[in-house]
Amino acid sequence: MSKPVVDFWFDFASTYSYPASVRAAAQAAEAGVAIRYRPFLLGPIFKAQGWDSSPFNIYAAKGRYMWRDLERLCGALSIPFRRPDPFPQNSMLAARAAIAGDGEAWREAYCLAVFRTHFGEGRPIDTAEAIGALLHEAGAPAHSMLELAQSDPVKLRLRTETEQAAGLGIFGAPSFVTPDGELFWGNDRMEAAFAWARAHADR
Repeated sequence: MSKPVVDFWFDFASTYSYPASVRAAAQAAEAGVAIRYRPFLLGPIFKAQGWDSSPFNIYAAKGRYMWRDLERLCGALSIPFRRPDPFPQNSMLAARAAIAGDGEAWREAYCLAVFRTHFGEGRPIDTAEAIGALLHEAGAPAHSMLELAQSDPVKLRLRTETEQAAGLGIFGAPSFVTPDGELFWGNDRMEAAFAWARAHADR
């Protein structure tokens, strides 16, 4: 019997998507589910809510808590953490490259490399040079993938994915959507999403 597939919606500029990306593969395997990586952009969704930046910037107390919480989470996972500056960064090209690599064996490694670079090392992910280096590191043909990432079909696909995320009721990242349409928001809801998908696989 095939495994239920859970959609893992993330933005490369999303803080809590970093630990989620590190944990997702192992947790999915343990739960007996498969995951489908779904990069999208939070910016348009935030704008629809009346925000012109991350809520972690708009609400100072919330932001202070988030950075300390992320530091604790990364420490518990034994993964590096360094706060990027500025925050948030433009994640559009990074997301387009991930979409361009849909179905490729190197795609997961690329996604993890982007998150590690951004939140593990605090380095920028908003230039073609940075994304090209991360594609190469993941084993992708960097030059051709960068060209594809900036093509009209991939640009349209990212817009469509972002619109679909909004249509599903997604308002933040990471978010997990099960095959029956249940939405789970947050790194700390990952296990619940996978358990739900498994429990309702035959219904």
